[in-house]
Amino acid sequence: MKEYYLFAKILSASGSEGFVKINLFTDFPRHLFNLKKVYIDFFGIKKEFLIDKLKRSDDNFLIKFKNFNDGKSTDILKGKEIFIDDKDLIKLPKGHYFVHDLIGSTVLKNNVEIGKVRDVLSLPSNDVYIIKDVNGNEILIPAVHDYIQEFDSSKKILYLRPVEELYDNDED
Repeated sequence: MKEYYLFAKILSASGSEGFVKINLFTDFPRHLFNLKKVYIDFFGIKKEFLIDKLKRSDDNFLIKFKNFNDGKSTDILKGKEIFIDDKDLIKLPKGHYFVHDLIGSTVLKNNVEIGKVRDVLSLPSNDVYIIKDVNGNEILIPAVHDYIQEFDSSKKILYLRPVEELYDNDED
């Protein structure tokens, strides 16, 4: 059974030639240029779409799918999420991880479990890990070297640096 991974979201039609503007969910947009096909979810079923053309316009990426030749034909795609399969995942450089690997990971500080990664926020300056602690509270940890010691993706364990003042509650 194929595994699918969220890669982008279709924002709108772009022009009259069948291009759509997409929002990529990757730190490696060049990977998009290597893709031949993607999958779009329709009512819980992933449908394969062949990529016809791709171009960059300012800060956006525009993609044209085979057999979508005008703006009207792309209306059905607006708001849809684009997925890739496991064969198209790239090998990430050291220190980079897939969000799907981080979600559900156990978070340790000083080798004591403080919670689990619930989600990852992608912000302009850096990602932020949302951790649900053992008491059910949310903790926000910036995904930067000052806070993160190591992530072991095979064991799904995120090790935080032991420096307490970095993320302990300082309100009294």
